[in-house]
Amino acid sequence: MKMKKLVAGTVLFLSLLSLTGCGRKTESWAYNHEPTQEVLALYSNGKATYKGDEYKYKRDDSYIYLKTKDDSTQLHYVKDGDNIILYEKSVYHRSGSDGGGVVGLWTQDNGWSYQFTEEGKFSEDNIFYGSYSVDEEQKCIKLMYDDPLQDAYLYYELEGDELTIDYPWPMVPTQKEGE
Repeated sequence: MKMKKLVAGTVLFLSLLSLTGCGRKTESWAYNHEPTQEVLALYSNGKATYKGDEYKYKRDDSYIYLKTKDDSTQLHYVKDGDNIILYEKSVYHRSGSDGGGVVGLWTQDNGWSYQFTEEGKFSEDNIFYGSYSVDEEQKCIKLMYDDPLQDAYLYYELEGDELTIDYPWPMVPTQKEGE
């Protein structure tokens, strides 16, 4: 009888332990242009996956803080109805010495680029064009596209010839294939 109680107690304890150790997925987000490809998942136990990597996370009304034992990052986000806009960091380097502030040609190793002129015009990857304005106090660049695209707000940090941009990516709840 004692053995049955011990086994039953052990099974109950391990069951409870497994329930608390595994979190339930509370949110799953995908880029709006790839709604079936999960990018960010948040779990009830404080764990997260972001672009396939596992993290512990905390969150407030503006940021999701991701942490591993070796690294940490923060993702700025804005609620947009049932969706979110997730700002992801990209680092660009100035090509040449085209002026002060954000004016100049900025490139990444992957070939992506921004060019900002003194006249307030911009080019994004030599594909999208328009006008821009800079709010230096808020560290924000407003892009106003010539094409029928929604204006974009890029948050930035500028250190010498390195420009770090928080680029806005519209996110939707992840959908299953065929939905």
